[in-house]
Amino acid sequence: MQDQSGENSGRTIDSRYLHYFRPLICFVAAATLASAVNWSSTWNPDKLIPIGMAVLLLVYTAIAYQISVKASADSVSPSRTQQLLSFADAALVGVAIDLVDFNLLPSLMLAALIQFKALTEGSLRHWLEQNTSLLAGMAAGYLIHKPTFTTSVNLTVSAASLIGVFTYVFAYTLYTRKQINQLKEANHTLIQDQRTSKMRTYKLSKYLPQRLWRAVTTGREGELVTERKLLTVFFSDIKDFSQLTEELEAETFTQLLNNYLSEMARIAGQYGGTIDKFIGDAVMVVFGDDDSKGPKSDALRCVAMALAMRKRVREMKQEWYNKGISRPLQVRMGINTGYCTVGIFGTANYQSYTVMGTHVNLAARLEGAAQPGEILISHETWAMIKHSVMCRDKGHITVKGFSSPVKVYQVTDLRKNLGGQQSYLEDHAPGFSMHLDLDKIRNYDKERVLQTLEKAASTLKSKVII
Repeated sequence: MQDQSGENSGRTIDSRYLHYFRPLICFVAAATLASAVNWSSTWNPDKLIPIGMAVLLLVYTAIAYQISVKASADSVSPSRTQQLLSFADAALVGVAIDLVDFNLLPSLMLAALIQFKALTEGSLRHWLEQNTSLLAGMAAGYLIHKPTFTTSVNLTVSAASLIGVFTYVFAYTLYTRKQINQLKEANHTLIQDQRTSKMRTYKLSKYLPQRLWRAVTTGREGELVTERKLLTVFFSDIKDFSQLTEELEAETFTQLLNNYLSEMARIAGQYGGTIDKFIGDAVMVVFGDDDSKGPKSDALRCVAMALAMRKRVREMKQEWYNKGISRPLQVRMGINTGYCTVGIFGTANYQSYTVMGTHVNLAARLEGAAQPGEILISHETWAMIKHSVMCRDKGHITVKGFSSPVKVYQVTDLRKNLGGQQSYLEDHAPGFSMHLDLDKIRNYDKERVLQTLEKAASTLKSKVII
């Protein structure tokens, strides 16, 4: 039999519980009534009424079962049907208590069964309603039979009620044990599902902007309204990327690209940027939409991120060269600051949370206009970071989609890294390649590095180059 669940007074009840235990209660009441009858006496109404009530209880059991099954199958308010049947159970037991002349022990046992059944089925309100039905049943029984309110103990009647109660409690204990085992299995399954869900959510977070991911996972999608924000937008791509795809094997190309994008994403995360999308080898990062620290801070963090990316790409060139990739990868970058439209765009079946607007297009055009290894920024971005970043004025350039020339600047480095405090040196020439990152050299490697540089300088000086 399949599990059927009904809502009863705010609590979910397995309908099989009622199918199993309603007959037990009715059988206990019927057996108690049959034990109370003096079968050796002459037949009279006082004898026929308890017998008829016992038969009615047995017939009611079958009728109630059919009503419950039909209500569950037809989905016609099964909880309301079960509630009415529970009231009928209590009322019939109340009549039975009256017909046994309120014999102390049987009456207490039958009343206790109703209390137990009411409390295990529902709330305090449900308990009060069933006790009201029990009292109503006693009142109805009083109209057809005047009880003598005997206090003597009839062992036969008491034994029938006690055996019935013990049977009920034993059956309910087995039922409860089964329910506990099922709950343990369900809890174990739920824990496994939660772990799977967390893992899937974590994987999903890699494909969505952090603001969108948090809104979806916390059920606050309504907060993602389309709005205008002052943002700093970054674009980068690899020069001659199409030629590179033709020259490399698929496995090598995939490994190289994934390694490059992973490093760029890691650096973007370090500086608080939000990766909007990857477009092949191109990377789009936005500052100011999620966890903004002010327009100037957003612009400065974006430029600092671009410098860190350029530095990391230079380091990766040597790593790729050692793996047999002779073509040097050169990255171009463009940055612009301005008001953009942020929100969810798309159709009913496919939507994307992204940034759109003229200033987004300008950042992409600056990236396209940049030379390999160059970082171009707009005048708006330069005005916010000029006190912290050394830039070179490159004048005005003409970019596609803009009628007027755009003033741009080339980012040199953070001012704190220039002059005597410069921590990174890098240069290339035919037969020569060097990058020196003072922040990464440890004290125990310093002497070895100096010896290597001195040896290289001495060898170069003594070499006669024709």
